[in-house]
Parts: sequence; structure tokens; C-alpha cells
Amino acid sequence: MDHFQLKNGVLHAEDVSLPTIAEAVGTPVYVYSRATLVRHARVFREALANLADPHLAFAVKANPNLAVLKVLQQEGFGADVVSGGELTRALAAGMVPGDVVFSGVGKTHAELVQGLETGIGQFNIESEEEGYELAAIARRMGKVAACALRVNPDVDARTHEKISTGKRENKFGVPLDRAAAIYAALAGEDGLEMRGPAVHIGSQLGELEPLETAFAKVGALIADLRAEGLGVTHADLGGGLGVPYKAGEFMPSPAEYGAMVARVTKAWDVRLTFEPGRVIAGNAGVLLTRVIRSKRSGNGPPFVIVDAAMNDLARPAIYGAWHDIEAVAPSGEKATAHIVGPICETGDTFAMDRETDALVAGDLAVFRTAGAYGATMASSYNSRGFVPEVLVDGDRFAVVAERIPADAIMDAEQVPDWL
Repeated sequence: MDHFQLKNGVLHAEDVSLPTIAEAVGTPVYVYSRATLVRHARVFREALANLADPHLAFAVKANPNLAVLKVLQQEGFGADVVSGGELTRALAAGMVPGDVVFSGVGKTHAELVQGLETGIGQFNIESEEEGYELAAIARRMGKVAACALRVNPDVDARTHEKISTGKRENKFGVPLDRAAAIYAALAGEDGLEMRGPAVHIGSQLGELEPLETAFAKVGALIADLRAEGLGVTHADLGGGLGVPYKAGEFMPSPAEYGAMVARVTKAWDVRLTFEPGRVIAGNAGVLLTRVIRSKRSGNGPPFVIVDAAMNDLARPAIYGAWHDIEAVAPSGEKATAHIVGPICETGDTFAMDRETDALVAGDLAVFRTAGAYGATMASSYNSRGFVPEVLVDGDRFAVVAERIPADAIMDAEQVPDWL
């Protein structure tokens, strides 16, 4: 469930009409619902009620807006970060350093130092080499880094190849057949406290079976590690639970996911960490846009050109991803059209031959399920600025990220005096 509903024929975010936001802020603009974020955060937590003290770390990469992070911090979430910048954001939003997990395959020397200085709760080590480097830095700083070893279970997540992270050919983690030896070697390093394994096989998963397969392999690894006399107190099960992008699409519920996890991990005797991102933020946001004009080319459907573009919402161009497209004030008429943006790329296409609400020049429309991997993946391609972000709370709203116009981006550039 989300809180973007028609009221008196006009789409609202909670109790604020989207035309009100468009008039105040302009388009395109991302609009988030606080009530939806809170509801999804609580539903996910309740789904894990049968687990002993699970640690919830929101995947900051899904939506790093400070206001969004603050809402989740108030719901008791920590953060899963993959860069020093994300760590800085999580702390600025009030998240406790000890509740931060630092993941990512390419942590730099400076980022490892930053994590140690900050006192984060856990590093998810992605390679033996990273573990040795972290150990050396920790020793020099007189600190001990709490760590999990990310394993690659060679499980097909059955998701888009660009967001699959748990197959042998993917860059993430250490091979499962070498994990025990690497864990043992790192456990012997001064400066490291090895706590257990971590796993994450991909994003936007529509089935629980691949997750269960991966978790079973992690459980076997925990048993092997303990048989070798190695300590295991924690396990990080990552995230990846999918959300419906199409109306009527089925996805496993958090409750079904939680029941599976409880069953698979019941004998592990560890504290579990989860890194939900999309499942919390995805349906909590829309991208509000306005139709510029419609044009025809041949005998096919018209091209409906909107003011949002692939630089604002990259998922369709990168992944061929689907977002439901709806009129803000639907007339009741339907039409088949190609929905495209203004960027000078054929890839700037949101939908082809899509039956949608009929749209004409000046109409407002939304791309649904844009609260995750939306604004965070934006660019300034074609010298377009960055769109603003708005958070709605009941009958009030606030701009939580200002529009950054193209000339402000240009202000950061300099022409050398020898030109």
C-alpha cells in the first residue's frame, strides 16, 4: 500500500494534491510520502518479529535524501552504506555509528580510515586483500574493526543481470568454496574481529527460492566455521526483496520473507542483519512530470514528450525497467502512446506502445514507484539540472532537496587563463 491516491479526481500525496506541489515547485519533481515510508518500515520490522533482535540497516544507495534517512532513523533503522559519502549522510541524518554497516567491493584506503574513525558497527569485507588492508590500518590506529566476510554463493537471483550480485561471475564477495579458509586467515589478524558471514545476491527479487538457497549455503558455512573452532556471532543476509512496479504484479510479502528467514536460520544462534532498500522506499515516491507536447511519426502511436528525462529517472534507459505512468487528473479516457523525454538520445524512452491515461500538452503525470533508485541515480546530461525532491507529511510538504539549475552546475567549472 502507498499513500498516493485519487481524491475528487486528482492524485494526491497523502493530503496534498500533486498540482499544488507542481505549482509551488515546478516540474519535474520527486515527491515522497512520509506515511508510506513509515508504514513500509514498520511492516518490514513486524515481518521479522520472530527473530531475536534483528538489526535493520536501510540501504542508503536506494534513496540517500537526508529527510528520507531521518524518517527511517526515527523508525529505528541503521544504515547500509557503500561509500564514504553515504556514511557521511547516514551520520548527518542522526543514525548511530554503531548501527552502520559499510558494504561495497571497492572501499578505498580513505574510506576504511573514515569507517574506523567514525566507529561504525561493521565492515562487510569483500575480499581477502581488503581484509588484510583493513587489519593493517586498524593496527596503526590502535583499533579493532568488527567485520563480516561477504560470500558469493553462486546463486542466480533471477533478476535483471545488471542487479544480480550473487553469481560466480559477479564481482561481489569471495567464492563460497574458499570462504572458510579466508575467514580463518582473517580471524588470525590483529585488528579484526570476524563476526560471521554476509551475503547479498541481488536486487528486485521476485521469488524467495533463490534467497532461501543462498541462506542455506550460509548456514552450512556457519556450521563449518564453528567446526573449525572459529567464532560466529552475526550474519548479514543483505536485502533485495522486490516491489511491484506494475499494477497487479505479485511480489513476495515481507511477512512471507520473514517466515522463510525464521525457518532457515532457526538453529544459527546469531544476530541477523538486514539491508532493505527498495522494499522500504520504492513505492513511497513518484516522479511528477508535465507533458510538453505530443507528436506523430508515421501511422504508429504518438510520442508523448514529457519534461522528465533519462537523466532524472535512469532505470528505464539502463535496465529497460517498467514504471506505471498515470495522469494526475485522469479524464477516464485511455490511449496508446510512446512516452519519451526531451534528451537527445533514443534511450530517453520511458515506455513504447503503452496504454495509459490519455495525455495532452500541459497535463501532469506521474511515474510510479520512483522512491528508490530515482533521484539518487540522476545526472546532468544534456546540461540539464537536478530536479528537486519534496517530502509530504499529511497536509503539509517541504522541499527536501532544492532544484539545482544548469547554471549552478556550470559555476563549479573554470576555464584556465591560458585558453
